[in-house]
Amino acid sequence: MANLRVLVVGCGNMGASHAEAYHRMEGVDICGLVARGHSKDALNEHLGGEYATFDNYEQALKATQPDAVCLTTYPDTHEAYALLALKAGCHVFIEKPLATTVEGAKRVIAAAKQAHRQVVVGYILRHHPSWQQFIHLAHELGKPLVMRMNLNQQSHGQMWNVHRNLMQSLSPIVDCGVHYLDVMCQMTQAQPVSVSAIGARLTDELPDNMYNYGQLQVRFDDGSVGWYEAGWGPMISETAYFIKDVIGPRGAVSIMARHGEGNSDNVDGHTRTDSLRIHYAELDKNNAFKHPDRWVDCQDEPDHLALCLSEQRYFIQAITEQFSLEQHLQDALNSLRIVLAADEAVRTQRTVILGSES
Repeated sequence: MANLRVLVVGCGNMGASHAEAYHRMEGVDICGLVARGHSKDALNEHLGGEYATFDNYEQALKATQPDAVCLTTYPDTHEAYALLALKAGCHVFIEKPLATTVEGAKRVIAAAKQAHRQVVVGYILRHHPSWQQFIHLAHELGKPLVMRMNLNQQSHGQMWNVHRNLMQSLSPIVDCGVHYLDVMCQMTQAQPVSVSAIGARLTDELPDNMYNYGQLQVRFDDGSVGWYEAGWGPMISETAYFIKDVIGPRGAVSIMARHGEGNSDNVDGHTRTDSLRIHYAELDKNNAFKHPDRWVDCQDEPDHLALCLSEQRYFIQAITEQFSLEQHLQDALNSLRIVLAADEAVRTQRTVILGSES
């Protein structure tokens, strides 16, 4: 069986990680690296200088005729680039979010179905064993759940350039929020019913209609509630920038990322867990806790590259074994629907009621 030929489009942080994963994998050949700037050349040099490079995506698609395309470009290109790849008969791995609108995401899903091609969305936390355990432990806490999560980054230098570019089309609570709303949906296994949100524009370096700090609050039909907070920029505080916990009637589970303390700009630190702290709520007759908190050591967890390798192995396996990805894509659409409703709530200053999604 011939190796699967993959065209990598976008050679920044995530593109470089996914390209390195392909570079190391058996049964996969990179047929080209695509980026408008010099990132493709730096990445190619890092990988040994053996790959063709392209400035233009459509030209690369025609020249290389890949079996699959890995899209890690800015979110406002996701829908159009995915549709071009599917039209060319390619399978698609696409970094989150699937699109910048619900309607756009639906168009990509419909095109994949029509083309009989696989589309996998880059939900990296779904491949992280400690986050999988975090979700599993949440299921043991009873209902309703209270979920508290944030991802604040005191970004500067090149990372501030990346964030400013991202905010040309999406706010922080949309771009990163899809990860954590996906986690909340997995924890509750319930339907979201309403979203409220607030936002603030803390810099003049953004478009007039964009904000770089936001917080959303979501309600589920089982009574569970969750909040998510995200802020990007040189003014963001290093205090309490990493909160990932869930509370239920039987206790609480918290991710404790001691390695990330004091360095919110470290992207790796936002997926590291280090340890899980499990708190038991049961009291004795004197209202003292019957059980001490339990700590689960996660020091041997995979690093960022290992997680990208896991994502790409799943993508290749989905292609070769013809997985049904219907639920995967519905989940991606659902989390996107929630964060886009939050964005609407910020802009309208009103709670958004979520209807059923077929």
